[in-house]
Amino acid sequence: MKLEFVSAGGIQIAVWEWPGAGPPLLFAHATGFHGRMWDHIIREFPGRRALALEFRGHGRSAKPAPPIPWRSFAEDILAVAEHFNLRGATGVGHSMGGHALAEAAALRPDMFATLVLADPVIFPPHYYGAPGPDVSFILRRRNRWTSPAEMFDRFRPRLPFAAWPEEVVRNYCDYALLPCTEGYVLACPPEVEASIYRESNTPESDIGAAIATLRRPVTILRAGKAWQPGVFDPSASPTAPDLAARFANAKEVFLAESNHFIPMEAPDVMVGEIRAALDTNAAR
Repeated sequence: MKLEFVSAGGIQIAVWEWPGAGPPLLFAHATGFHGRMWDHIIREFPGRRALALEFRGHGRSAKPAPPIPWRSFAEDILAVAEHFNLRGATGVGHSMGGHALAEAAALRPDMFATLVLADPVIFPPHYYGAPGPDVSFILRRRNRWTSPAEMFDRFRPRLPFAAWPEEVVRNYCDYALLPCTEGYVLACPPEVEASIYRESNTPESDIGAAIATLRRPVTILRAGKAWQPGVFDPSASPTAPDLAARFANAKEVFLAESNHFIPMEAPDVMVGEIRAALDTNAAR
């Protein structure tokens, strides 16, 4: 596995690459996370080429000043796919990453054969343009840490992290921080993360028309904990209940007992649906 950097319109995007054969897997993370959140999923596909990008503002990628339009994240994916000459890939995305993959695949359908989207941030149409949730508390998030170990000790007993496997929490903490002159800072700065949430339901972020044109098979894993407009709850599902019907060729896997953190808390389900997508890809 190696780290590489790709230019997306002059913005440096970090990409973790696992070498292998077969149609590749491209992983796209959620707001505030990073590419190494997928390690526990990727290891279930030994010998398969896999890429996990880190969106602008996240991980080891460049940190442009906010606001960052959501279309930029689709552009990050397209730049990565073009750089690595991806064709017929299976895209796997969580939350914002699911939104970005769906938009990217609609813009360049030759790059993706199938998509697996875990609770993508694609709202019901009436939510776009409405007042967004208050995310001011994100700006108060602790930004400086002495080490990833300190972050792990602080987060491990608390939800949602207490419900994740220990290795997933450790991976989150190990790569959620960047070294600075006095310890470590968050790899996704609080002002960037807050801005991304604020931009999530602008009219420009509505990709309903684009996804209706996508003919590739799509699997949507939707969590049962419902999103309440105007209430910021990171564990609730932001996915429109009728989203599968808004694609031309999609199925829904409804996880009634799950919250938004499906890849962390239901990895076996994620792996099973990715394998099914790869089988669909192979049969085409």
